[in-house]
Amino acid sequence: MEPDDLTPAVLDRAAGYRLMNELAGPQTQDKTLRGLDDLAPGFPDWIVTSLFGGTYQRPGLELRDRQLLNLAALAALGGVEPQLADHVRNSLRVGLTREQITEVMIHLAPYIGVPKALAGMRVVTATLAEAPSAEAPRAEAPAGADA
Repeated sequence: MEPDDLTPAVLDRAAGYRLMNELAGPQTQDKTLRGLDDLAPGFPDWIVTSLFGGTYQRPGLELRDRQLLNLAALAALGGVEPQLADHVRNSLRVGLTREQITEVMIHLAPYIGVPKALAGMRVVTATLAEAPSAEAPRAEAPAGADA
């Protein structure tokens, strides 16, 4: 197979930053990305452009579905508590309820192991305790739509 035979990967840097700001809030750009760019110049831009401006822009999955997958993958990895907490907050913003987020960790226990599910549940509990009780969900844009 030659490169010309493959579907091109579309990267939309502007859409990536818009979506990241919508999901995580503008404070992420100011706080997290600037600090990371000081340490590793260009790395945060690559993350936002390739992930939020590429992978998240693909058709086939709604943003809510992507957040469910993120919760599961991060809990299964373990040791990524800050990222899991961020995605708990993002999940609230896309309309998942506190109960649904908690149920994700319960559902994962037989698949990823009880210790990792419990560790995930600790992150969920702490993050939900800090979150506003009625996080306003965002309007769901179609997958691949300019967010």
